[in-house]
Amino acid sequence: MRNRARGGRVVLGTVGVAMTFAVAGCGAPPWAQGGNAASASPSPTQVSTPAPQPVSNDLSSGSTQKTVTAGAVSATVNYWSTLSMDKWTPTALKPVSLSMVTTVTPDDGQKVYLQRATMTAVPGNETQSFAPLAAQTDQSNAPGYLVLSPYSYSQTFNVGEVPADATFVTLQFTYEYLVQATPTSDEYAKQTASDTLTVAIAGGGSAG
Repeated sequence: MRNRARGGRVVLGTVGVAMTFAVAGCGAPPWAQGGNAASASPSPTQVSTPAPQPVSNDLSSGSTQKTVTAGAVSATVNYWSTLSMDKWTPTALKPVSLSMVTTVTPDDGQKVYLQRATMTAVPGNETQSFAPLAAQTDQSNAPGYLVLSPYSYSQTFNVGEVPADATFVTLQFTYEYLVQATPTSDEYAKQTASDTLTVAIAGGGSAG
């Protein structure tokens, strides 16, 4: 009877060990497997679209003032447009007006004349520049327009039709001055100044 009792205990002990191994062999419990499966799922890829860059506009407030220099000549130039910015569309005739007055240093009484003013409009967008429009020039008879303060010069140029996918136009100005060598001289020194404005095109870029 003792031997059988020991045998029973041995058998029960063996079964217990076998059950322990069976549970251990089942792997992680279901709730743990579910957590691993969730963490292993690939996250969706988000594709971001870059925001378009804002277009610079020197006439966004309606007007702007610039100062340009050419040798001894310093010119203060005011630019504006009588056409509101929301109407600066690709097909519209877009006027650009300017007024100018100059000073000369040193001021010994000599006069300053504007011999020629030229505007060239170059349309473009964020990725390319288009062919420039025909240059517009205002040229005076010799020696030119007197522009030494308090005398001033005013003019209006026009920007014509630009490509439909243009989002701005760059206005390149060139000013050519004649400065008297002395207050009583018939000899002049030529000086040239340049300036640039960028104006946004309303509704431009529709073809892109």
